[in-house]
Amino acid sequence: MRALLKSHFVSALLGGVVVGGAFVVFGVAGNSRTVTIIDQSPVSSVPATDPAARLTAHAIYERDAPGVVFVRARLLEQVADPFDLFHARESDTSTGSGFLVDRRGDILTNYHVIDGAARSGGVTVEFEYDTIRDASVVAVDPGSDLAVLRVNMHNVPPVHALALGDSTSVSVGDPTLAIGNPFGVDRTLTTGIVSALQHQIQATDGTVIDNVIQTDQPVAAGNSGGPLLDGEGRVIGIDSQVATAPGPDGAAQRLAFAVPIDTADTILARVDREHALKVAYLGVVGQPGHAERAGAVVRSVDKDGPAATAGIAPGDTITRIGGVPVDSIDDVTGVVSTYSPGQTLVVQVRRDHQLRLLSVVLGSRTVVPPGQ
Repeated sequence: MRALLKSHFVSALLGGVVVGGAFVVFGVAGNSRTVTIIDQSPVSSVPATDPAARLTAHAIYERDAPGVVFVRARLLEQVADPFDLFHARESDTSTGSGFLVDRRGDILTNYHVIDGAARSGGVTVEFEYDTIRDASVVAVDPGSDLAVLRVNMHNVPPVHALALGDSTSVSVGDPTLAIGNPFGVDRTLTTGIVSALQHQIQATDGTVIDNVIQTDQPVAAGNSGGPLLDGEGRVIGIDSQVATAPGPDGAAQRLAFAVPIDTADTILARVDREHALKVAYLGVVGQPGHAERAGAVVRSVDKDGPAATAGIAPGDTITRIGGVPVDSIDDVTGVVSTYSPGQTLVVQVRRDHQLRLLSVVLGSRTVVPPGQ
């Protein structure tokens, strides 16, 4: 299928992996673990009177890194990535990070990591020891740049969900850690501090995200969707964007931003773990396109379905859907699968040698996600 480039937002990429005595030796994606050599000074904010409770960055990494996954999405549409300077997205693939929020298999990540991929069958996640699972996209919130994936945890090596913290208790100067998969490298660690609070960034749909956490640590392509941790290893944010601004000496200043974890409360509450997945539904049955008529020929439409309600009729040829050119009914199904029920998209059809634009409000159908 031909791809449509949607430019949501563009920011520059941070480089470097050395921060305040922490040195990360990169492995290759797919290896069992990344070897990490790190200064053992504690990062925990627990008072020094309780040394047993003080955690080093390495201790937090050993505990939490197994719960961070490598996310790969097969794109039906090309979309811009805020970490795109070093091509986190290939022509048909998006990569990023995510982290386990419960043992049942729910994973939180950035929406822009999976934007453009099919809700079912378009995303995979990789745990330690090359354990790869298909993931379904069970909830999305483009306005906060968040998405929830679900995987079947059967035969996944023992792994603990990451503890969620309270982003409202974060203060400037607090220590932070980020675990992710920059450039596809397996589970790397960087450290830093909270540089500023209550910033705003723009989500993929143009919505402004409030109360964003700014840090000074290096994050890069592939960190998108990974956890930002506090000194006790609790998740306080989701690494989301990087920006570059000129400094007073002419050198570039690089700023990293994380969506606060409290912003994820709404999307996590929407995830119904007891029922099957609802995916977008158009309501057309197609037939093979004719060589002289590029597009997807509609053989029939479901009575009272979204397509019929919008005015799509048997014999129409769908030439574009959601702005994406299509050549077959499989293309139509693929594009629809990247949307959520209730979303509106524009369908271009050819009828009687004339092109028409029809607005369709997508319905929903039920599929059984992995692990159910």
